[in-house]
This record gives sequence, C-alpha cells and structure tokens, in this order.
Amino acid sequence: MFRISKPGTSTSSKTSSSTNKQQQQQSEQKPEKNAVLLEYKQFVESLQKAGPSASLLDNSLTQSTTISKNNFVFHYVVGKGGFGKVWRVESKKTRQLFAMKEMSKSKVIAKRSVNSVMNERHLLSELKHPFLVNMLYAFQDRENLFLVMDLMTGGDLRFHIGRQRRFSEEQTKFFVCCILVGLEYLHMNGILHRDIKPENLVLDTKGYVRITDLGIARVWRPENSSDTSGTPGYMAPEVMCRQNHGVVVDYFALGIMAYEFMMGRRPYHGRSRREIRDQILAKQVQIKKQDIPPGWSLEAADFINRLIQRKPINRLGLNGPAEVKAHPWIKNFPWKKLINKELESPFIPNSDEENFDAKQQLTEEPDDPEIAKQNALLLRRNSVQNLFNGYYFDGTR
Repeated sequence: MFRISKPGTSTSSKTSSSTNKQQQQQSEQKPEKNAVLLEYKQFVESLQKAGPSASLLDNSLTQSTTISKNNFVFHYVVGKGGFGKVWRVESKKTRQLFAMKEMSKSKVIAKRSVNSVMNERHLLSELKHPFLVNMLYAFQDRENLFLVMDLMTGGDLRFHIGRQRRFSEEQTKFFVCCILVGLEYLHMNGILHRDIKPENLVLDTKGYVRITDLGIARVWRPENSSDTSGTPGYMAPEVMCRQNHGVVVDYFALGIMAYEFMMGRRPYHGRSRREIRDQILAKQVQIKKQDIPPGWSLEAADFINRLIQRKPINRLGLNGPAEVKAHPWIKNFPWKKLINKELESPFIPNSDEENFDAKQQLTEEPDDPEIAKQNALLLRRNSVQNLFNGYYFDGTR
C-alpha cells in the first residue's frame, strides 16, 4: 500500500468591493447579465495570486510535451458532465481506443471546482487497478483540461438499469462483488470515493464493472464534516448532516444501489437533498420478508438491509471490507477468479450496439457571447492558468 499525500488547496485573496463608474452604468442597463459577469470575474480574481496579470499564456502550456489532443482522432461524444464532454478517441500512433474527458477551465472555475479537478488528477496518477477506470494521460490547452482514460464500451449501470428496470440476484451479486474489489483497493489506500452510483460504474465488454469518476473522492482525514458533495439519492445520512465520515459512506451507497437493482426503485425519494434527508431521518427503510421479489434470497435482503443502516455504527463495513465480504450472501464467492477475471459475467452488454444514450451526441447550446468573451480574456492571464499547474501526466513513462 502506498501513501497518497494530501492535495494542496488554493489560497484565496480578498476581492475588492468597489466597482468603477462604467461597470455601474452597465449594471443599470443590464442588471442581471452584468451581475453574473461581475460576480464571476470577482470570483476568478479572488483565486489569483498577488501580482500583475500578463496577457501571455503560462509557460507550463508551452513546454515541450509529447501528448496533446492533436495525438488523437476524435470519434464522437459518449457522455457529458458538469464541465464538458467525454469523447471516444483513437490514438493516431497506435490506433488504440480511449475515452477522453474534456473539461472547460472556465466552467471549472465558475463552479469553484479547481481543487476538485486537480485532486482527481492527483489521485488518478497514484492509482491503477483492474476494477477502476484508469488514467493514461492528462494534459491541457488554454481553454480545456483533458483526461485520457480506459474506454469502457459496455455502458454504465444507469443506462442498463434504465432498460432492465431490475437485475436478477445473480447479476446483482456479480456487480456488487466487482464494486467491492474496487472499493477495497481505494479504502486500503485511504481514499473515500463518496459518489458511488450507477452513473459512475461502467462495464467492459465482458460485463465486469469498474469504478470511475474520482471528482469528489478524498483522502480520508478525521475532520471531514465540511466535505458534503455527493448525489443525494445515494448519499449517506452522516454526509447530508455534515458529520465526520469514513469508508461506510461508500457501503451505504452500494446498499442503495443493490436495493434499486432488487426492487426497481431507490428506498428514499425526494425532489431535493433536504426532502431525501428528511425521509432518511424519519424512517429506517428495510426490506421485509414478504417484499422480497421472486428469485431473491433472504441472505440478499439481509445484506442490503445491513448496508443501508442510517447509523454508521450499525452499518455493515464499519470494520472494513473484510467484514462486508464475510457476509453469508457473498462469503463463498470465488474472489480469486473474479480478480483474475476468469468468471463469466451473468450480464453481458450488447456488443452490436452503442451502450449509451444517443442523446448525449446532441450539440450543446452556445455560451452567452459576453460570458464567452469574458472567459477568453480571463484565461489569457498567467495567474488563472497557474491554477492548473502540474496537470500534465504521461502514464507510459
């Protein structure tokens, strides 16, 4: 086991509260639009280091590097995220296929997520495992950040649960065990994923599940109550209630997913984070014997019930991954054969079609011209580009 150093954090400087007369006049003419522009500009400036801003690009972008987007042929979009797109790409040199995550720097900054994207790049450079989606390259240009990852053509579990509505017990057990192997690796290295959900679990051509998206993953620390990011439907109550938390937040999410695969719905619903939190705090959902679908065992229901316990102290996995793997439902699972990928998956993705939503390929609406112009000016500053120093990575060296 290696140790991963705690990623650094950006230092914020005070932002001036005064604006000039021209900005005031513009605000009077276009109050809403200019308010957004002004707030965005002030936030970016608060991230900048002290000193004059130059109009030239940061030297780190003009260094002699061997990998850039010009090394790849872009095929088509296979997914979208909060900062940009995920492309299917092909190496011009080797003809090997990859997934390329393209993230807009301006969107990253606007959403105050610089630390998150740098943290993800840092973690991915330290991790490599057959049950994770691994990073091969990371680079940037003036406008975007790029991560080149393993291409998983089997689609994500959200896509498949949308089609299937439910999975069988055999299929769910296989998926759960794949995820547990990946989580065990992360947890043994002191990392909490914190966003386990069907969208972040992708299948290879043989039906094996890999964990992806470490955007809000964190190296565990005793005082982490301020880390409250996540997806409400799968978020553990201790995270929602801003409490310190550990590896069992990932096991809670795993239990929510297994419940969804069994029952065809999540145990807690709501239109907002608060509604879901209130439901969790109001009632401990448990699968009762009479509610178990045909073809499912009592052991499977008990496994799920113990994972979705509201109180972390009562949750399966509090004492680590060995405790989870010792549960009767999966105790005798052939772990060695799974790790060596010698088992036949009970769910094989259709290799004759693309396993993703074709709507992902729709062209995005263009940004507001004024905001786009503002972004272009801001991204020409050394101090802004310096926020992404050290992003480059070549996993082949």
